[in-house]
Amino acid sequence: MLHPQYIDRCSQPDRLCWQGVIDALIAGHRLPRAAITDTVLAHGTNRLLNRSARIDGLGYVVKSVTVFPNNPAREQFLPSVQGICTVFDEYTGQVRALIDSELLTYWKTAADSVLGARLLGPAEPGHLLIFGAGQVARALIDAYTTIFPSIATVTLCVRRLQSADWLRQKLSEDERRRTFALRVSTDPAKVVPLADIVATATTSETPVLQGDWLTAGAHVDLVGAYTVSMREADDNTLQRGALYVDCSDTTVNQIGELVVPLASGAIKPDSVLGDLYDLIVQSPGDGVRIWDPQQITIFKNGGGAHLDLMVAHHLMSLAPEGA
Repeated sequence: MLHPQYIDRCSQPDRLCWQGVIDALIAGHRLPRAAITDTVLAHGTNRLLNRSARIDGLGYVVKSVTVFPNNPAREQFLPSVQGICTVFDEYTGQVRALIDSELLTYWKTAADSVLGARLLGPAEPGHLLIFGAGQVARALIDAYTTIFPSIATVTLCVRRLQSADWLRQKLSEDERRRTFALRVSTDPAKVVPLADIVATATTSETPVLQGDWLTAGAHVDLVGAYTVSMREADDNTLQRGALYVDCSDTTVNQIGELVVPLASGAIKPDSVLGDLYDLIVQSPGDGVRIWDPQQITIFKNGGGAHLDLMVAHHLMSLAPEGA
């Protein structure tokens, strides 16, 4: 009888690092394309999100996550996102691992974004701007500043200055490792033109990023939207940039970021130039490609379950026997 591994933050492998997770994503995208399904059950603002995938060579995964936005207001330490990921054996169907979704999503989401930036964005960005100041923003800062040590400034763009208090506190707890200046702004029109990389990590259903603010050479990383009613970038953003997604199957007809402008005619189906499978197959070595300083690039991070499966196997490979 197979005894499943259980991995959470308490048993997080010591050797876990951003470069290792990115390498796992690259290797996973060199396997056959994943079969993927998503379902969302909504009740008011609360959602149950189920994401499933199968990849030849890696098996099956199901990640079930609840998103209850009012939890932090109800109870100070209760997270708004909770869940579990189950990995099943490819040949026997047995459960091989149970992985806390918070841990898995932290590493998967930001690694997906940074891989997109490495393939499409500037090689040595100096200024990272993030819309949002929650847990996803924290992971993005960790990943981006690790993989791109050239980043000297990180700006959090929020509606209210107080919104950044939690993240500023978390970052201050790790002050000794911080190699960048942290700034907070409520004026996106002023600060977006200064950024080399603009990442959006909100739960907005209306655009927070306007294409008029972007300058040539900027890379846009769209992370937050994950339902057909959610989007973070306006039509002009998508029209101005070379548009790629992490996986066409989980984004083009699934997420409002693309569904809405496609339905209105603001962009065409061929506006999406490719996904990570295309980029990695086309790129030599570790996938790094030449960046065009005159071209705005856009990457939609859809965060499908196939990415969870790739990262889950990496975590399993690092975890001690019996974990």
